[in-house]
Amino acid sequence: MNSRNWVRLFLTTLAVGGISTAFVGFAVRWGEYGHLFQQGKIGEIVAVLTWLVGVGFIFSLISQMGFFAYLTIHRFGLGIFKSASLWKSVQIVFVLFVLFDVAYFRYKFFQQPGEGIGKYILLSVFLLAVGLLVAYAKKKQTNKEAFVPALFFMIVVTTIEWFPALRTNEESWLYLMLFPLLICNMYQLLILPKLLTHARIAKADK
Repeated sequence: MNSRNWVRLFLTTLAVGGISTAFVGFAVRWGEYGHLFQQGKIGEIVAVLTWLVGVGFIFSLISQMGFFAYLTIHRFGLGIFKSASLWKSVQIVFVLFVLFDVAYFRYKFFQQPGEGIGKYILLSVFLLAVGLLVAYAKKKQTNKEAFVPALFFMIVVTTIEWFPALRTNEESWLYLMLFPLLICNMYQLLILPKLLTHARIAKADK
């Protein structure tokens, strides 16, 4: 893939991060920002929107670093384990560990008196559901061999990228960061094959 396509991927992912964070930010913090719309405070709305888009750009950069790190790790994994099936098994173990970690260890560290583990499990279930949907889409787009790597990327890598918000356990930041990361990661995962195809076609036409 040529440099123009890499720049295109970078800029479009940046835009996806900014736009998605703006929408998610107003949604998860509607109690804080809703009155601005009700009172028609355009200047303050624009200021908040600008801040959210800027934060979204940061989330997008984190997502892109995670994506390219995973592309490298995936190649290393295939080289180290010498077997695609063994490397898949290792990735599945990591997926299960991370899902357990997101639920159980967050519950142990952040539970409030009388609070159950239910909502912590729901977050892991949500991550798994999104990961499975994106991995299935990736498999349909390419081949069945892409399912496990896509699942690993959407769950394990997203959780690593999400770690700053997980540490604070502040609910609005948890969701403000999670949804844009998932959207950016999904976008990169699904758009890359199309960019590679366009690059091959362009090269063949020369």
